[in-house]
Amino acid sequence: MALLLKVDADYRRRAEAGELRRIAPKRFNPSGEAWLPVMREHVDDWNFRALFSNTALAHQQNATADWVVLYYDQDDVEGQSTVVTSHVGPLNGRRVVRGREEECLAYYAREDAAHEAPHAGA
Repeated sequence: MALLLKVDADYRRRAEAGELRRIAPKRFNPSGEAWLPVMREHVDDWNFRALFSNTALAHQQNATADWVVLYYDQDDVEGQSTVVTSHVGPLNGRRVVRGREEECLAYYAREDAAHEAPHAGA
């Protein structure tokens, strides 16, 4: 979970800073504009590709600058995840890997506990 959320954060930060190559998607892009930032990253022996979602639903929900699709592979393992900002429940306002909400809850609970723990010598 931590690795997926790290790559998501890296992508969104670099996309906002204008550091990434932009492509012109064929779908939902009548002007042919190169607006979609694409990132390739190698982290902890995993290969990642990240880009904002360019689906009909993402456009309908005005989420094309929020929903991030991650493609990843390592050796014979490959997968895809979509990371979104939650707008409901205990994960409200947090980045969430769709379909893995329970794991995200556990991840953020650990992160929050680590930040709330008293520092030694303080």
